[in-house]
Order: sequence, then structure tokens, then C-alpha cells
Amino acid sequence: MNSTPTVGAVPGDEPGPPHPMLVIISGPSGVGKDTIIAALQERRHLPPYHYVVTCTTRARRHGEIDAVSYNFLTVEQFLAIRDAGELLEANEVHGNWYGTPRAGVRSALARRQHAILKIDVQGAQVIKGLVPDALLIFVVPPSLETLFHHLRDRRTESDEQLEVRQRNAAIELARKDDYDYVVLNEEDRVDHTAERIEAIITHEERRESRRPVTV
Repeated sequence: MNSTPTVGAVPGDEPGPPHPMLVIISGPSGVGKDTIIAALQERRHLPPYHYVVTCTTRARRHGEIDAVSYNFLTVEQFLAIRDAGELLEANEVHGNWYGTPRAGVRSALARRQHAILKIDVQGAQVIKGLVPDALLIFVVPPSLETLFHHLRDRRTESDEQLEVRQRNAAIELARKDDYDYVVLNEEDRVDHTAERIEAIITHEERRESRRPVTV
């Protein structure tokens, strides 16, 4: 398969791309999106990427940090900012709300930084409808069996919740053709996955046909 005002420079006085992108990294639950994002952050791009922190109403898992892993909100808080128009998209997934803060995306693009979103399949399709020039990257596991093993191994869901996530994962994988790129996240090769995604972003930012993103 095959950005808003460009004001000033990004941190460190490194010139940003002429048309910073809204980059969506998506895939089924358990495919390793958090680990991939962490690997991308370790690569220390210049100019740096901006990683937009998603809002969610789900409970915090062991090791997660508020405002770093997610912005953890109550349902009332989430619905209030959604109704105030502060979210670019909002979807209920697996019984919890998830949403993308609009301000974080706009400020990153204005600084000429690529805005990187880690987002579920539902949210990715909503944003693609709102922002047609967004770059969508879908991460797939080596197999469904590998994905199910990861879901079971993290021990964060009840048996009923796990069954729902496994059923939804198969449905979500069928949506991969809706994306611009599909990247395989091989077992124990997350650095390779991050390198591949970085290469895609670099390739896309150099395309002369790329247009400014507006949110």
C-alpha cells in the first residue's frame, strides 16, 4: 500500500518537517502498541516526535503512570471534556472510554512536530474521517495464537473480559486493509518494529504531495 500552522522551530532548534503529520499507530489489543511506543521514544528522533497522551476511563494497570501512560479520568470527567469539544475523537471500547485530546495534537503540529497517537481501531477510523491526511499504521501479531497468549499473560482482565478482547481482536485484524501501512510486530523484535515505523514516517514526510494537516 502504497498540519496546521508551521510556526517557529521544535525544541533544540532543529528544523521541523514542512508538513508535520498526524500519525496513528493502531492494532488489536495485546499486539504490543505500548511497547512499540516506548521503543520509538528510546530512538530519540531529531526533531523529536510528540506522543499524544490518550484519555481513558479504564483502571490504571500496574506500572502505569498518570499523564504519561494515559490521562486517567472518571467517566464524569471524560464525558465533560468530550461534551466541551476538547477531544478529537472519543469511543467506548471494551466497556471503557478512550479519547484523543485535541489541544495536544494542535500544539505539536504548530511546533512542527509529528503528533503520534496510539489508538484503537474504532478511534483510528474516526480520525481518518476527520483528518483524511492522517497517516495510519496498523500493527499485526505473528498469529492470533500469539496475540491471545499476550492477552492471557498480562493478567489484567477477567475471563469474560478476555473472551471479549479475543473476539474483538479477530474482527479488528480484518480491518488492516483500511490502513496506509501494515507492520508485523515479530516476537522479541520490537526494536525492528520501531525502526520500520520510523522509516515509514521518514518516507512519508518527504513526499512532495503531502499536504498540511488541520485538526
